Amino acid sequence: MPSLLQIIILAIVQGLAELLPVSSSAHVVVAEKLMRLDPSMPVLDPSSPAMTLLLVMLHTGTMFAVIAYFWKQWKFTYFKDALSFKRFAIRAAWATILTGLIGYPISKIIEKTVFRDAPKAQIEDLFSHLEWIAPALLAAGILIVIAGLMERRRMGDFKSVSGDGVTMRQAGWIGFIQGLCLPFRGFSRSGATISTGMLAGSSKERAERFSFALAVILTPPVVLRETLRLVKAVHGSPTGAAEIHAAFLTSLLGMVFAFLAGLVALKWLSSWLESGRWYLFGIYCIAASGFVFYLHTAGY
Repeated sequence: MPSLLQIIILAIVQGLAELLPVSSSAHVVVAEKLMRLDPSMPVLDPSSPAMTLLLVMLHTGTMFAVIAYFWKQWKFTYFKDALSFKRFAIRAAWATILTGLIGYPISKIIEKTVFRDAPKAQIEDLFSHLEWIAPALLAAGILIVIAGLMERRRMGDFKSVSGDGVTMRQAGWIGFIQGLCLPFRGFSRSGATISTGMLAGSSKERAERFSFALAVILTPPVVLRETLRLVKAVHGSPTGAAEIHAAFLTSLLGMVFAFLAGLVALKWLSSWLESGRWYLFGIYCIAASGFVFYLHTAGY
């Protein structure tokens, strides 16, 4: 089991990076490697019951942070009346369907090609490969910079004709790009979807609001999948139940820290969106891609 300090660090990294457009998975993978939690540097296997439980709790913490932060906005936009909810539900369903249609086949293609010699390989096996994370961060950074610079050049005049929400076309593009984010760690989901919404003509605020509503829709299936992995890991390990029991309280603490860090990240994100500094997140991602590539060449 990682130390309490390591859990707190991972929780803060997850909470901040999950809700900023900088790719939480890339940052968590790098943090794990730097703290020697990667399986190639075996202090602890990240697929063990204890680490799987921690991952579930961290995702749950950030999901609750999104709900707490955006609930008032959603209440007065998506849930203010039956028509508004219907419009939102149709667009969210359309975006989510496109996400699945794009993300699932790409994941399976990667599993059958990159890991064709490993029959039991899953897309998760790709997540710790820094040589894949670095270009994904670079791509996300370029997309964010383009959207940010276009927004500044147009003086923030991104107009949506859909009232309080995005249009079907904008929702479709957001869902499409979200599907590309699923199999590629480093290709920031929030960064890519908000930037895509802006480039498709949505205002920054509407793109942000819709992007994180989709995140809440996607998080329960992710948590469910990790929970199933947890159950499988427990049954496959003679000490699995004991690991879960020992890790529960510290994982719960990790969830709390992820929740608090998530709230800070969302407040920071919203203020930078409002002040026209969105492109700076892109510059950060580009710089981070260089650092990740350096770590890869250094043998991490």
